[in-house]
Amino acid sequence: MQRQVAAYIPTDWGNFNVYAYANSADEPVPHLLLAHENMDVSKPVLLRIHSECMTGDMFHSRRCDCGEQLEKALEMAAEKGGAVVYLRQEGRGIGLINKLKAYNLQDKGLNTADANTHLGFEVDARQYDLAVEMMKDLGIRRIHLLTNNPLKIEAIENSEIEIVSRVPLVIEPKEENEFYLKTKREVMGHLLNS
Repeated sequence: MQRQVAAYIPTDWGNFNVYAYANSADEPVPHLLLAHENMDVSKPVLLRIHSECMTGDMFHSRRCDCGEQLEKALEMAAEKGGAVVYLRQEGRGIGLINKLKAYNLQDKGLNTADANTHLGFEVDARQYDLAVEMMKDLGIRRIHLLTNNPLKIEAIENSEIEIVSRVPLVIEPKEENEFYLKTKREVMGHLLNS
């Protein structure tokens, strides 16, 4: 995987440079890193690693908190001269079709973790080595990691990137996602308030 292109994009949150990473220039869904125009890699960078969630990010599904987390991360990145890594690993790495199948199982009473394993997948099949490579490519070596996920913390701690601090990214639960967030906290160990 390598950087294929960089471009400037003004957004509702601020002005970012977006970097696309893929194995080839014709790959239709590259991984992205959005760096605020004021990002200074000589200092620790506020950074979120966000995995694609089409239902939440694009359609603002209330089944999860993903879209709200992405928007809050972009807002905070704009305020602090930070960055957001956007990894194309939908549904905790199982893809959109399987995620929708998992939704059907959740509607029958399974939690999000059990639905994934029922379909024959890991609870969380995501990988973060690509995020590390993207950070290194842009000279990001020290970060304030914007996350609640202990697996992301562990992955970065086992890399060449230094975590200066962990910054919580907590979204107020909604009726439709309370059970989902409870599962993230109690089953997956996410660092969320009770």
